Amino acid sequence: MSVRAIGVLGRACRFSRFSQGIRQSHRSAPAALNLALGSQRSPAALSLCRFSTETKKSSESVVDKHEFQAETRQLLDIVARSLYSDHEVFVRELISNASDALEKFRYTSLSAGGENLSGKDRPLEIRITTDKPLMQLIIQDTGIGMTKDELVSNLGTIARSGSKQFLEQMKGNEQAATSEASSNIIGQFGVGFYSSFIVANKVEVFTRAATPNAPGLRWSTDGSGSYEIEEVPDVELGTRIVLHLKTDCREYADEERIEAVIKKYSNFVGSPILLNGKQANEIKPLWLLEPQSISKEQHHDFYRFISNSFDVPRFTLHYNADVPLSIHALLYFPEGKPGLFEMSRDGNTGVALYTRKVLIQSKTEHLLPKWLRFVKGVVDSEDIPLNLSRELLQNSSLIRKLSSVISTRVIRFLQERSKKQPDEYDAFYRDYGLFLKEGIVTSNDPTEKEEIAKLLRFESSKSPDSSGRMSLEEYCNAVPAEQHNIYYLAAPNRVLAESSPYYESLKKRNELVLFCYEPYDELVLMQLRKFKTKNLVSVEKEMREESKETAAATDFGEGSLLRSELDALIPWLEGELKGQVIKVKATTRLDSHPCVITVEEMAAARHFIRTQSHQIPEENRFALLQPELEINPKHPIIKKLNKLRESDTELAQLIAKQLFANAMVGAGLAEDPRMLLTNMNTLLSRALEKY
Repeated sequence: MSVRAIGVLGRACRFSRFSQGIRQSHRSAPAALNLALGSQRSPAALSLCRFSTETKKSSESVVDKHEFQAETRQLLDIVARSLYSDHEVFVRELISNASDALEKFRYTSLSAGGENLSGKDRPLEIRITTDKPLMQLIIQDTGIGMTKDELVSNLGTIARSGSKQFLEQMKGNEQAATSEASSNIIGQFGVGFYSSFIVANKVEVFTRAATPNAPGLRWSTDGSGSYEIEEVPDVELGTRIVLHLKTDCREYADEERIEAVIKKYSNFVGSPILLNGKQANEIKPLWLLEPQSISKEQHHDFYRFISNSFDVPRFTLHYNADVPLSIHALLYFPEGKPGLFEMSRDGNTGVALYTRKVLIQSKTEHLLPKWLRFVKGVVDSEDIPLNLSRELLQNSSLIRKLSSVISTRVIRFLQERSKKQPDEYDAFYRDYGLFLKEGIVTSNDPTEKEEIAKLLRFESSKSPDSSGRMSLEEYCNAVPAEQHNIYYLAAPNRVLAESSPYYESLKKRNELVLFCYEPYDELVLMQLRKFKTKNLVSVEKEMREESKETAAATDFGEGSLLRSELDALIPWLEGELKGQVIKVKATTRLDSHPCVITVEEMAAARHFIRTQSHQIPEENRFALLQPELEINPKHPIIKKLNKLRESDTELAQLIAKQLFANAMVGAGLAEDPRMLLTNMNTLLSRALEKY
């Protein structure tokens, strides 16, 4: 755009913000338009034309012709071509306008003076007709209609919302139904009509106001230089928009294409939508109904509609709130197991965002946290801040508040299910427990972490079999109040957990221990760190800490090696395992196992071995892990090793290396257990030499 044209545009529009938006021509068209139009909530609107009126007399009627200015045509082109990211959205916009016209008629008829309206008994509906031969799409409503002045102001002015002005008038008149009206009126910005030019090269509007003796009017334009208004006969009450489609947009004259768009965006508009005589929006917006009035079959049908699945919901959360935000939510927890794409964090959330029953986004980022991506449903809020095209969300702080409110309610709902329907919740946890654990790891809110942690379930050392699971709250209630720790043990299964060397001493003391079978369980508990007032402590860490306290012990029980023998054996082991262990010491915590490995943070160490150790040389790996080898001085292998180190040094060396390797496998710190085979075969060969 030239500097001269910019100057003309600024003077013509007399809006400094509009002028500023056009000057910043390096911005994208939608951004420039948003600057041009300001906040969209200002009562000021940008006049689409400062027209000269030419009256043409013909044998049929008087035609008023209004000329667009050149700069204004450019602005119209921005609205029509660049504001909306998806062409099909024009159907949503025109249906929303039609719905608003019906709502205006409905509330005006109930207000003072409403008895004078024409055709009060006519059905209030939206009629859509597709005509493939003529490449036309017709959208008609039986609503309030428009006068000539309203045609000029509503269709001849960009960013002037007739719906918003209607609500302001109702507020000024202190109508009792204002609150309900505001929740049903959709329009906000006054640009939706111009989306017609995305697909149409000519638009005709036939309208007749519902006031007595109102004439029928025809408004038409090709969107290029002017529009015309003339009186025409035989126009029905309401408004009929005829779109003459462009050749490359002829798909919108196809019934199936329009039906798909209606179901996607406008399925829950309050008034009936008739597509070629057949109602296209039969499913009700259940989230706006009373929960008690909805049957199970309705929930099943609605769930399948919004989730595109064939199962039924396991749990249903119907949630309404007015504070701190206006929220109507209907959320479902699937019965089926999560699919591959749901398991991936790259997948979209399953909750659709609506405002006033019109779809804004089918998969809304940031409405729910990623860990709740398995939840399906609908959230409808009148407080959602939208951009001009009603496709993007604005005001991130308000969105975060909305997300926090919904997430908190979902967590509390699941806590209620776990108590009221424990069997059903256990089945849900088996399928979706991974997502809850992800929530603990990814959340930055300590309070939220603890609330999610109430949903976790683990087997325990005192549960009779693998069918019994215990929550962290139940653990706290089961142990003495003076116990400050919650003990847990990571193992692949119950058999290995109960035979673990780390569990031996706690088993002797009859301590309650949670068994964690999934590789990421210990990382989750390490992230959680505390539950209520108790610390979450792995049994490996507890063993290492207690070993520090008993490091100076001299009596290891009957049948153990003497202190003097240990003083000779320990340095020898440290020498043989140099570069692999940082320390060797005796322990009283073992009974049936000869030795055990301890590191400072076992969960982090195991995670490191699984994910990154292959990138680091072996000597550096041990330097990072800093493992300590704790030996059982009462075990026969250790006592025999002490004798062999003097009588058969080579065999003693093989046994020492095998003991260390076995302990690393038992700790889950062996990168590849197959590396043990070479040393093990050599050891077996030496053992069989005598036979």
